[in-house]
Amino acid sequence: MSPGPRRTAEEEDDDEDLGGEALRALLEATRTSEGRSRLASEGIVLPKLVRRLRPDLPLHRILSFLRVLRNLCAGEAASQDAFLESGGPEAAASVVLRGALPVPEEVVRLGLQLLGNVAAAGERHRSTVWRQFFSDGFLDLARVRDAMACDALCMILYMCCCSSGPESRERFDELCGVGRGLPILKEVISTACSAGCRGDWLRLLLSRVCFEEPGLPLLFSEFSSFSFVEICRLPENGNPPFTVEQAFLLGILSDFLSEQPGEGGHISRGFVLAVLRVLEGASLSVDFSSRGPSPLPTGSPAVDALGYSLAILRDIAAADDSSSLPPLVEPLVSSGICRHLLGLLRDLEPPSTVRRALHRRPSSEAASPPSSPSKVCPYRGFRRDLVAVIGNCTCGRRRVQDEIRQLDGILLLLQQCVVDEENPYLREWGMLAVSYLLEGNAENQRLVAELELQGSVDSPEVAELGLRVDLDKKTGRVKLVNV
Repeated sequence: MSPGPRRTAEEEDDDEDLGGEALRALLEATRTSEGRSRLASEGIVLPKLVRRLRPDLPLHRILSFLRVLRNLCAGEAASQDAFLESGGPEAAASVVLRGALPVPEEVVRLGLQLLGNVAAAGERHRSTVWRQFFSDGFLDLARVRDAMACDALCMILYMCCCSSGPESRERFDELCGVGRGLPILKEVISTACSAGCRGDWLRLLLSRVCFEEPGLPLLFSEFSSFSFVEICRLPENGNPPFTVEQAFLLGILSDFLSEQPGEGGHISRGFVLAVLRVLEGASLSVDFSSRGPSPLPTGSPAVDALGYSLAILRDIAAADDSSSLPPLVEPLVSSGICRHLLGLLRDLEPPSTVRRALHRRPSSEAASPPSSPSKVCPYRGFRRDLVAVIGNCTCGRRRVQDEIRQLDGILLLLQQCVVDEENPYLREWGMLAVSYLLEGNAENQRLVAELELQGSVDSPEVAELGLRVDLDKKTGRVKLVNV
C-alpha cells in the first residue's frame, strides 16, 4: 500500500489547533467585535485557517472554516489585510469554484460573504478579489440560484465597480462590456428573478448599471434574440417582446427610485428615453381587452413592463426639479410622451363610479354606444399611473401646460377627478394634475372657465355622482364640491 501525501509538522499542528471544539470556540469568539479584535491582534488564527482551507476537506469543516473567516474579516482591518497576505482569495476560490463539480449553495454563500467583507477594506482588496474572479469565476457564482449568495455577489460587484477612483471606473466598464461582463449581470438578474432576491445590494448595482447610458438597452437585449429597438416594437410572428427577467429588472429599478428618490443622481437622458421606448412598446403589446384585477406585479411580462415603466417615469418626473438630478422631463416631452399618455387615457373606458352612474340612467337617456369598444385597465392602478406621470411632467412647466391644452387634454384630465375602485387615489392624482395644469397659466384657466359656462366641466357623469367641479379664481386650483 502506497503511503498517502506527506504533511508538514506545521500542518499537523494546525489540525490539532483547529479541531471541532476549537472551531466552535473560535466561531463563538468571532461573534463579537472584541473577540474579532483580540484574534486579529494575535495574528495566528486566520493564516492557519487559510492554509488549511481545501476543497477536499469534509463539508462541515469547510463550512466552519468559512464562517470563522467571514466573521474575522467583518470590519477588522488587520484580518482583512492578513487574508490577502495569506493567499485567502486563492483559497476561497478553490472551495467555491470547482469547475464541473457541484458546490453546495451554503459554501458559495459563505464564500461570497467572506469575499464581500474583504472587498470592503479598500482598493487593494477589491483589486485582488477582482483579478481572482473576473470574469469566469463571477459568472459561475452568478449561476448559483440562491438569493443570499446573489445578494453577496452583488455586494462584491458593487464595491469593486461603483466606488470612487479610476480603477473602479475601469472595472465598471469591464462589467458592462458585451463580451465578458454583461453575461455576469444577465445571470445575476436570472438568479435574483428565480430565487426571489430583491436585496439592497442588487438594487444598488442594477440602478448604477442601468441609470448610465446604455445599460438598460444592453441588459434588455441579453434576454432576447431581438435588439432593443425590435423588443420595443409590436411583436411579429407571435414572438413575445418582453421576458420575465426584463420585467423583473424594471421592477427593481422602480423599487429603487420609489424608496430612495434622492439617490438618482446618475440618471442619464439615455436611460429616460429607453424607459419611454419600453413604455411605447409595452402599450402596443398589452391586451387592453382583459381587465387586470391585481396591482403590479401581475405575472404578465408585457403588463408589468408597462406598469413599471410608468412608475419609473412618474418618479423621475417628480424628482426632476431637484438640484441632484439633471433636467430629464424635457427629452420626454420632446419625444411625445404627453400625446402618447393622453391617447392611452382617452381610449380607456370611464372610471368605475362613472360607469355605474351611466348604467343607472334610463334607457332613453343612455348615450349612444361608442364606435369601437373601450379599453380596460390591464392592471389595478393603470389609469392612476397615467394621470400621475402626466401631472408630474406638468408641474411648473409652461410648455407641457400648453401642449396638453393644444391636445384637448384639459377636459379629459378633469374627468379623472373622481373615485375609481380599480385605481386607488385616482381622484387625488387627478386634482393634482389639473392644479398643475392651471397654475400660472391664464389661457388654461380661461379655457376651464369657458367649459364651466358651457356646462362641459360638470359632465353628466360627474353630476350624477352628486359632485360639481369648481375653479377657485384666486388660486387657479380645481376642487370637487358636493352638490
